[in-house]
Amino acid sequence: MYVYARVADHIAARIAAGELVPGTRLPGERDLAAEYGVALGTVRRAIEELRDRGLVVTLPAKGTYIARPEDLASQSD
Repeated sequence: MYVYARVADHIAARIAAGELVPGTRLPGERDLAAEYGVALGTVRRAIEELRDRGLVVTLPAKGTYIARPEDLASQSD
């Protein structure tokens, strides 16, 4: 399994466990890279994977947030 997938799976598990709740902002990419001990590009790919899964939403110049149900509904339109 790729490192980015392990990071994405761990963040997804934190979301599922309620540790990261909808509407809250994820730490910045550099902070996540330091927390997981991986390269910045790995974190960026993990966040992309989480976006593909519908678990997070990235707002330009604002950050990445845990998706809310209404965020998911607007993506399917």
